[in-house]
Amino acid sequence: MAKPNNTEAKVLPILEPIIAEKGLELVDLEFVKEGVNWYLRVYIDKDGGVNIDDCEAVSRALEVKLDEKDPIEQAYILEVSSPGIDRPLKKDADFVKYQGEIIDVKLYKAQDGSKQYQGRLLGLENGVLSIEEENGNVVKFEQKDIASVRLAVIF
Repeated sequence: MAKPNNTEAKVLPILEPIIAEKGLELVDLEFVKEGVNWYLRVYIDKDGGVNIDDCEAVSRALEVKLDEKDPIEQAYILEVSSPGIDRPLKKDADFVKYQGEIIDVKLYKAQDGSKQYQGRLLGLENGVLSIEEENGNVVKFEQKDIASVRLAVIF
């Protein structure tokens, strides 16, 4: 699971007080280039889910602070949104909160012939993620080998 890049690390201390003041949870922060544009994406959540007013409030407050402190050199587009139903699990607290839920795990390189797994989250302990697949097989992954973990979308 990736560590924040330099720009994300600069923005995080500016963003965290805004999120806390509004009673929200920071799910993810990313600064990425897509095509010719740079995007600063902030994903927020709260019990019961976020709405457009929550996103707007964070966006407006963050814009003011970013303009004031100017930690980002290049032009960028700010996006604030919900993490969606397939929310990423990144923090240790996420793995506790969503224990027992079905998750999708993507690896950097194949393990036992596959880079993608799905199963019930058993837990994250000492840098090892454990899931139980539908067939009852327990699979473990070293945290350093994991590209992403998301809540599964099952219809």
